[in-house]
Amino acid sequence: KSTEEGLDQDFNSLDAQRESAEAYIKSQENEGWVCLPNRYDDGGYTGGNMERPALKALIRDIEAGKVDCVVVYKVDRLSRSLMDFAKMLEVFERKSVAFVSVTQQFNTTNSMGRLMLNVLLSFAQFEREIISERTRDKMAAARRKGKWGGGLAPLGYDNDREGRKIVVNEDEAAQVRGTFELYLECQSIIQTIKELDRRGWKNKLTVTKSGKERGGRHFDKSSLFKLLTNVAYLGKVRYKNEIHEGEHDAIVPMELWEKVQKQLKHNGRTGGIMIRNKFGALLKGLVRCVCCDCAMTPNHTTKGGNKRYRYYVCTAAQKRGWHTCPSKSIP
Repeated sequence: KSTEEGLDQDFNSLDAQRESAEAYIKSQENEGWVCLPNRYDDGGYTGGNMERPALKALIRDIEAGKVDCVVVYKVDRLSRSLMDFAKMLEVFERKSVAFVSVTQQFNTTNSMGRLMLNVLLSFAQFEREIISERTRDKMAAARRKGKWGGGLAPLGYDNDREGRKIVVNEDEAAQVRGTFELYLECQSIIQTIKELDRRGWKNKLTVTKSGKERGGRHFDKSSLFKLLTNVAYLGKVRYKNEIHEGEHDAIVPMELWEKVQKQLKHNGRTGGIMIRNKFGALLKGLVRCVCCDCAMTPNHTTKGGNKRYRYYVCTAAQKRGWHTCPSKSIP
């Protein structure tokens, strides 16, 4: 079942599918069919890929020789991807496992059954792609009307009860404006982070419906830059490269926003992440800092006009300042 909606009911969609499959197996008792007790239920997982725990358990049981036949309610309940299903069929055929769909009466023991299976699966994949396109179009239309796209609210805002809008949190809004003003005063991301740490200001702490805490961490370069460039603080919403007027109130004045963007642009003229590794680095993604167990990223400096010295920098030191790591860098 692709969504978690209705899974908490006493009799849900997965139970209905199981009941239908058990009834079919019972009708084949004279052929010696026996229903195994294991349930391979993937509630809340899409059929568009194979990253499903119950499906993986089914494949393991097939490889172990515990299954002779796989019975499903409909073909697209097992997979909606033609490529993924072809991979599963290879496993089925190698282990001599039959495949039966209860509502689409066919099996894969003959060529006609395999042909019908591929036709039905092609339509299932087509349906999945159409649903994806409709969802994208709906999201785009909602953004153009200025509606909040859902998800956790950024610092300075709270989600309303239904989660469809964001409303201003006055205490956090004052902190956001203070962060913008602080950056203009320090004119440096790292120096701003040091002052935010001194004040004890952190990212937004949110408690999900399940009771889990998210956020509440100290700022680093990426999270602070994301805050300083978030158009939501202007009362706008972003969709891809488009920016539209939002339904929520702004909390940062336009004049302050423009000054911060001008300063960010000025500080970023020396280059960015896209050019830092253009010379290559053999140990990129392999070296870790012993002191704080953070990844180390490649960097270089040029002296004497043409001599380049390469080294690796601790990402914690790079994001939060050199004072945070005793090792800092290695040649």
